[in-house]
Amino acid sequence: MELRQLEYFVAVAEEANFTRAAERVHISQSGVSAQIRALEAHLGTPLFDRSARTARLTAAGAAALPHARAALDAATAVRRSVDEISGVLRGRLTVGMITGCEVTPLFDALAAFHRDHPGIEIALHEDNSDRLVEHTRAGTVDIALVGVAGEPPPGLDTHVVISEGLVAAVPPDHPLARRARATLAQLTAYPIVSLPLGTGIRGVFDQACAAAGVRPRIALQATAPGAVADLAVRGLGVAVLSASMARAHAELRAVPLRDVRIPALLALVWRPAAGPALRALLPHCRAAFPPGPH
Repeated sequence: MELRQLEYFVAVAEEANFTRAAERVHISQSGVSAQIRALEAHLGTPLFDRSARTARLTAAGAAALPHARAALDAATAVRRSVDEISGVLRGRLTVGMITGCEVTPLFDALAAFHRDHPGIEIALHEDNSDRLVEHTRAGTVDIALVGVAGEPPPGLDTHVVISEGLVAAVPPDHPLARRARATLAQLTAYPIVSLPLGTGIRGVFDQACAAAGVRPRIALQATAPGAVADLAVRGLGVAVLSASMARAHAELRAVPLRDVRIPALLALVWRPAAGPALRALLPHCRAAFPPGPH
């Protein structure tokens, strides 16, 4: 039994898919499958039920998963303890970011960190915010820039970059553009262009609509805020964005939504037990992301 086999096993279990697991660990799907088969042969029992479209854990696989995670955590702790004593920073940092990330200070922080610590490999992992939070909790992502609704996710250390309200972003000739503020009821009279489920902005919007008892008609979704704004510019719907996202698009009028009381947060999140490499990255992140308005 090898540590890499346990790593691949955990990746397939968490992704429920051999292809996505292979992308995560940066080898071919056939390589992951071969190592899982070797691990199953060593243990004498299947770990996954492969009869469905998703890779589901067998009873044996479910029993093995927490121990596999513990073994990987222990191996990481051994490396960290040796590195701390030797004063060497090396290894790999996996940085999560929202799909279609346009937040360039994150790239500035990574560039400054790379200049100081060229021996550490940096890997980027794009996903929606909900999944990035779960990957960070699981330890497969070291630190992630995520959007969340209302409060930072529990169980993780957090650096809030910005906390702000939502706006309806519309062209100047749109009926809402004449209003100083709008209600959700007024907004949802029009088709909506939004970010997808699993993003912080969408989470705030959906929670606020549920609290107000209104049902929005989501006409179009796009993963990047710039794409949401561009669709609104072309009259395909009212864009729902954060105030700072809307400010980047002078061709749109930002109308604050007065009955959205849940703030949209942009935050860096990481597990409390940060290793040396992550501890070295955090000052660069804090310098690039001074705390925003609350």
